Amino acid sequence: MSEAPDRKGTHMYDVAVIGYGPVGMVTAALLGQAGHDVIVLERYPTLYNLPRAAIFDDETMRTFDRLGISETLLPTLHVQRNYEWRNGAGELLIEHDFAAVGGQGWAEWYMMYQPYLEDTLDGLVRGLGHVRIRMDSRVTGLHHTDQGVDIQVEGDDDAVSARYVVACDGGNSFTRSWLGVGQEDHGFSEPWMVCDFRLTEGGGADIPKARQVCDPKQPISIISLGPKHHRFSFMLDSADSFSVEREPDRVWARVAAYVDRAQAELIRVATYTFRSLIAERWRSGRILLAGDAAHQMPPFLGQGMCSGIRDAQNIAFKLDAVLRGADDALLDTYRSEREPHVRAIIAKGIELGRVQTMRDPVAAAERDARLIAQREANGRPEKMRFPGLGPGLHDASPQAGQLMPHGRVESHGTEGLFDAVLGRGFILLVDGREGASLDASAMAEAARLGVAVHHLTDRRLTTEGFTDVGGVYGRWFDETGRAAVLWRPDFYILGTADTPSGVPALLKTLATAVEPVQAPATVGERIRP
Repeated sequence: MSEAPDRKGTHMYDVAVIGYGPVGMVTAALLGQAGHDVIVLERYPTLYNLPRAAIFDDETMRTFDRLGISETLLPTLHVQRNYEWRNGAGELLIEHDFAAVGGQGWAEWYMMYQPYLEDTLDGLVRGLGHVRIRMDSRVTGLHHTDQGVDIQVEGDDDAVSARYVVACDGGNSFTRSWLGVGQEDHGFSEPWMVCDFRLTEGGGADIPKARQVCDPKQPISIISLGPKHHRFSFMLDSADSFSVEREPDRVWARVAAYVDRAQAELIRVATYTFRSLIAERWRSGRILLAGDAAHQMPPFLGQGMCSGIRDAQNIAFKLDAVLRGADDALLDTYRSEREPHVRAIIAKGIELGRVQTMRDPVAAAERDARLIAQREANGRPEKMRFPGLGPGLHDASPQAGQLMPHGRVESHGTEGLFDAVLGRGFILLVDGREGASLDASAMAEAARLGVAVHHLTDRRLTTEGFTDVGGVYGRWFDETGRAAVLWRPDFYILGTADTPSGVPALLKTLATAVEPVQAPATVGERIRP
């Protein structure tokens, strides 16, 4: 995309995104695809181009598919079906199982090389006419005004102005520091050395793809970074030892039991301190914190980037409504919905981290015996379960705040995943297998609110409604006993009804939150005097 003419000092953007990692990229893409005028401010002159995150899940892949990049990404990914935790003797302590097709219609666990993902997202964002990207633009201050936020950029005499700011500027967030937002420390802080390798042709076939080695002599994490890269991480006795341990010969000696120089090329050695932090505030007026700026978590569940992209999804559809005139109190539901999810992941990550980083041999032996007995008693691999949303934009029905399953459907001769065949946004699904349907007034109200209405029909009916190819939606209705469900653009359920007559109440809940309380600003009104 060619850069827009320089209008600094006069132009009021709808949203400024600070930081251009995956969370900032997804935020900018979602808002840009919704037609909003977005500027991205990134302090570095180029993309970071080094891997940090390694894993994402089916919910995140559903987001990438919504953005239109899933097919481009797939050849660069490795689908992982299990996650092993073994002791120093190689005995299996914990095993997590991942489905080839999960509840969101995609594989439950993808291993990736982050620079490939960022290149793909960057190409997407640069192709959006509503988004301007400014690299080498370090933010040095933010100030609220009557109309929005003025953002000072290093070297610029004039501020960049935006109605709202989403700060995705990482764990060392300048924005969080500038706002004086403290962080709640959950007490897990461990130094690790991260070693990334590029695999040679045919190399790496025997390297474990997802394994935690719980050896008190040397805890190790081994993770695939997609088909062509691999990561070994070693817990350090102290951060000070990194300068010695990073030497290439010492790194190769550490990985000798798994890979040799004929199979791979060492491309990076870095040190990270795994942390567990939550910002005390996620919103300050018109400024929102997202991703690592709002929360940092141990990596043992592979949910760091996923959590940031959930933030982006939550913020984007709410900002879209606010920019179209809804009361911006809607943005207060961002933290109230997302924080319980983040806290649960951090707590589980710390629990697993304590298992992994145990250095006392006696305690480790007791741990091994307990976990082996527990695994044998269970008889099957564990499944990771995450909570739904906290209080916010949803009703009190039992399923509200949960992720809506995503399955294959057929409509008018086209078959595929629901999002691709029937669309995205606010979706109202009615169980019409026994002939139930919405009355005209409910249909009209849904249309007025921009809610797409679909009726699940019997497989024999192919000319109206849609058919449930995979049985996902029929099973959901059968298991819940509900007659209708309304879900949001971020795939979470706003509410359900036990009969079609309960649908107007669902629509009223939505209308109360998103209907304009004031006329949205026009382009002309965004120009500052």
